[in-house]
Amino acid sequence: MPTDEITAAAAGTWTLGDRTVHRMGFGSMRITANPDRDRAVALLRRAVELGVNHIDTAAFYVSPGGTLRVGTGPARYATELIRAALAPYPQDLVIATKVGFGYDPETGFTEAFTPAQLRAQVEENLRRLGRDQLDVVYLRLGRGPGEVPLEERFGALADLRSAGLIRHLGLSNVRPEQLDDVAGIAPVVCVQNNYGVDAYREQDALVRASGERGIAYVPFFALAGTGREAGASAAQGEAVEAVARAHGVTAHQVRLAWTLHQGPHVLAIPGTADPTHLVQNIAAGALTLTPEDLKNLT
Repeated sequence: MPTDEITAAAAGTWTLGDRTVHRMGFGSMRITANPDRDRAVALLRRAVELGVNHIDTAAFYVSPGGTLRVGTGPARYATELIRAALAPYPQDLVIATKVGFGYDPETGFTEAFTPAQLRAQVEENLRRLGRDQLDVVYLRLGRGPGEVPLEERFGALADLRSAGLIRHLGLSNVRPEQLDDVAGIAPVVCVQNNYGVDAYREQDALVRASGERGIAYVPFFALAGTGREAGASAAQGEAVEAVARAHGVTAHQVRLAWTLHQGPHVLAIPGTADPTHLVQNIAAGALTLTPEDLKNLT
């Protein structure tokens, strides 16, 4: 499949609140790994040239250490690389970030529960991105119930939304019933959980429920699957490989196309630090899978 002329527009669009984005976006976690910041800057600019107008990030995406636990040299924050590459920002660019988790180079990961802690993380994102308002903020939940009820934490972010620091809110690492818990507090425009063609398929019900509510579902690790931060395995699975061979595309492109085929509300945010992979990922938005392909991938 020719890729160079295919832009993110090929994947179609979805509206997050009042912001329309192409369904093929970009995840920024992996751009921090290389000490050469110019490569990250160039990659981000290339993504926007190819029509990406939805970038996923977090202030805790940082190397050395951080989520990837790799790297040497001075601290490289994905949010600051985005600012260096793209500010002043294009008017149609939507940057989604996360709070609830933070990272300190000396103490490691921390979880924010109180209004003051959550506000500090929002302000950190504003500062590092160079923004007066954050387009989308996910409340990233831990695996346990947390020290403070979800409603209180989400309510604190809703207050910051009312104050104009946040435009739209989302939830990450969320269970279906938690959407009901916050329904009366503020609109949820997007959900971000682990999900992929052969991983975390227990999320199928939440994908459907999100679509029924008009909420975007934005899976992370759609390419890496259970490999998570370590990245995708070289072994892609026979079903994925067979579909890839039939279409003359890469296994990664099949994974991304499958993701987009799960519903018009499903957005893809593949991350990469490789310019060739960036072009291939975006081109996957133009790949149409047949009903038989989808059946074989189930």
